[in-house]
Amino acid sequence: MKHTNGGRTSTENRVWEIDLLRTVAMILMVVFHLVYDLNEFAGLDVNYWSGFWYWVGRAAAWTFIFLSGISSGFSRNTIKRGIRVFGFGIVITMATYFFLGEQYIRFGILHFLGVSMILFPLLNRLSKTGLVIGAVAIALLGIPVQRIFADTALLLPLGIMYDEFVSADYYPLVPYLSIFMLGVLAFKMHYYKRVSLFQFSFENRYITMISRNSLIIYMLHQPVLVGVILLIKWIAG
Repeated sequence: MKHTNGGRTSTENRVWEIDLLRTVAMILMVVFHLVYDLNEFAGLDVNYWSGFWYWVGRAAAWTFIFLSGISSGFSRNTIKRGIRVFGFGIVITMATYFFLGEQYIRFGILHFLGVSMILFPLLNRLSKTGLVIGAVAIALLGIPVQRIFADTALLLPLGIMYDEFVSADYYPLVPYLSIFMLGVLAFKMHYYKRVSLFQFSFENRYITMISRNSLIIYMLHQPVLVGVILLIKWIAG
């Protein structure tokens, strides 16, 4: 069913640019992980720690975080949703512990998003000015925090690492909560109306489908990619 609002079209109150951006972010994430897997499991020498591929991965993650801040405003129960997403993060932790060894994911993007969703009710109480000030403060705090080291892994969610810490994916609250807060700000400024910013519509059922199932796709794409790469290696001998 479609509704029109000031020339802007939405399906089931979905905002088309959010679906589009989430789909683009998912495509970028899959491509980045393909490059990562080819490097780690196929022996292809590709530098994903800096340069183009590094920024592809970062752009995907930052877009997911920003959109999560917006979408949390649409959720009826962000705490329940956050616990669910964090639970998926724990599954990722256990899986990578067996497959990646010391590089296993302690506090990756799903852990981060889960905690951020749980914090949403508190963040949503802040004024628009408060969100801006808080986002800037947390972003700037990330610079000195990265230079602090502790003897425990318990502070990893806050961005405080320990010596020789390595992880295939690491998104601590400091500084990345600042991006989530900007998403909350965007929700409070406009998207609480559940309408597009634009006077035209670019809806597509495939884009909507990918956006709706982004969490499932995120959970499944890596096992599929790694499985295909290992199968090709095995067939090639």
